[in-house]
Amino acid sequence: MQTSRRTILKTATTIGLIGLGSKTATAQNGTFNFKVGTNVQNTHPIFIRLNEATEKIKSETDGKVIVRVFPNGQLGSDTDMLSQVRSGGLDFLTLAGVILANLVPMASLNSVGFAFPDYPSVWKAMDGDLGNFIRLHITKANLHVFDKVWDNGFRHVTSSKPINTPADLNELKIRVPVSPLLMSLFKTLKASPTGINFNELYSALQTKLVDAQENPLPIIQSAKLYEVQKNCALTGHIWDGYWMLANNRAFESMPVALREIVTKNFNAAAMVQRADSEKLAVSLQQELAGKGLVFNKPAIEPFRVALQQGKFYSEWKGKFGDEAWAKLEAAVGKLV
Repeated sequence: MQTSRRTILKTATTIGLIGLGSKTATAQNGTFNFKVGTNVQNTHPIFIRLNEATEKIKSETDGKVIVRVFPNGQLGSDTDMLSQVRSGGLDFLTLAGVILANLVPMASLNSVGFAFPDYPSVWKAMDGDLGNFIRLHITKANLHVFDKVWDNGFRHVTSSKPINTPADLNELKIRVPVSPLLMSLFKTLKASPTGINFNELYSALQTKLVDAQENPLPIIQSAKLYEVQKNCALTGHIWDGYWMLANNRAFESMPVALREIVTKNFNAAAMVQRADSEKLAVSLQQELAGKGLVFNKPAIEPFRVALQQGKFYSEWKGKFGDEAWAKLEAAVGKLV
């Protein structure tokens, strides 16, 4: 059953009043009480699998570790929650790499435009050398990062007009996450990108503050963006994941045995969520088409050529550095 936007917001407000304001959990009577924040709605696979993981954690620790999940950005915007998890106001957080890149620039290495062609290449890279390289940089920011990245999916462009070629993006007012890489990508394609936090996206589209946005299909569906957009171009212009992060002090406050249970269950949940997300990427196109969203599949090569001519790849190779770029190209092939 689909949950209405009003119901989600009402639930979010109620739960949020219960959980806001607490500091990093400390053991009381041997019990650890934690919060995990996420910007996805409570119909999204990330929220569903997170909830299942927290129930297993509670059961397998005999109630010693209790984790409450707060969806829909009810604990703050993406950037707010990142600040909170660093300071200890929030214990766990799922966060898209393109947002985390504001703190850890290397977290957007996997999100270079049109780098990954498909899911098999994504998981081989992110469970291998490329993912290990990015995780190493995240830990340097004094955050605990779990081994398995969750799937945010391949991002596509929705808009008030069809997008078939790079020329259709010219001066288009498009919302992007607060992400230097995505801002750069769409500026190179001659669009007019605006960085807006996800919890403000629906209203920004509804009020015509922007005319377009880009997100994976599960986000478009769960956030009901089809209500305020008419067209969807299946560009798959970047793949991005949600990193499962923890405040170091909160995570290390638990005994090793409890940490292992938490780690095992969050990593296992990520693997199940990946499968959910891949299936939804296929099935949701039909569902969203039934809700009035008109799909088209642009040829990708003209977009790559435009990025090459606009020096996007060479610019970001310089920003990431030779070592990082070599790891990316080892995973996806030559880009520059």
